[in-house]
Amino acid sequence: MVATCRRSSTIQGSGAGIVITSPQGEDLEFAIKFGFKASNNEAEYEALVAGMKMTHEAGARHLLAYSDSQLVVKQVEGIYEATNKSMVQYLQQIAELRTSFESFQVIQIPREENAKADCLSRLASALEDCRTRHITIQYLPNPRAALVIQAISSPTD
Repeated sequence: MVATCRRSSTIQGSGAGIVITSPQGEDLEFAIKFGFKASNNEAEYEALVAGMKMTHEAGARHLLAYSDSQLVVKQVEGIYEATNKSMVQYLQQIAELRTSFESFQVIQIPREENAKADCLSRLASALEDCRTRHITIQYLPNPRAALVIQAISSPTD
């Protein structure tokens, strides 16, 4: 499974967007609203941890995670050292979670390639209070009025 992680912060708060792609190419999309203040780096880590937990719970044995955060990717790879206490704690969680997978890799991607997760994170960040809300988003390819007009004007048998 492949997971892309993204975070966003707005005046209303912060959140994360996660896109999990199954081996068959099916995307599962999640918007997570944080009930706490998070720095950009903390939000990036929250997104990665959540994505790892979700893919593990879905039964994934191999995980390729993408993030547009250079700092998070380099810290997870061990190239950069984490000195901030909360970053160290996130890295400990990730180290523990990565043992649940036969293989785990995190790759940095350009922000432009993280558009789906970015959109989801902005949606989550913009929500005022969603503790008891479930939101279904539906795609409408054509206006309903055009469909009605077409049905009314088509000849009947």
